[in-house]
Amino acid sequence: MFPIKYHLKNLLILLFFFILISCKLQEPSKNHGIIFLENRSQKLFVNKTNQNDVIKIVGHPHWKSFDNKQQWVYVERIVVKGEYYKLGQNVLKTNNVLVLNFDKYGVLKKKELFNKNDIKQLNFTEAETENQLSQKSFIEKFLNSIKAKMYGNK
Repeated sequence: MFPIKYHLKNLLILLFFFILISCKLQEPSKNHGIIFLENRSQKLFVNKTNQNDVIKIVGHPHWKSFDNKQQWVYVERIVVKGEYYKLGQNVLKTNNVLVLNFDKYGVLKKKELFNKNDIKQLNFTEAETENQLSQKSFIEKFLNSIKAKMYGNK
């Protein structure tokens, strides 16, 4: 019989072959929302498309505005694994938000598509708003500190 050392080269090639078979050529991604939202939004036309057409093309909205039920919002978010030098952290590949406004008859009046570059351009204020309702009174603070001391020793 042949010793194993003569077949070691063939075994390593076979093992390497099985490892390569299990590799994928597609990048793994996590999708949230409606995929290909930008392509679908191009099929919607202002003053021509109605709510039923939008549901056929894009689907039901993720949410409707609280004060205006005629405003629908759709979201697409794709997160992929980062490169090796980023140690495999998740990287945001696509982040699209589609906002549709309808009139009282259900006809599309306004269409806005925001991508991740538009979101980076938003400016936020540094001002803070004080909440008078969540501030505790002196007695409540005093009783909470006593309660913490009593149960802290256990």
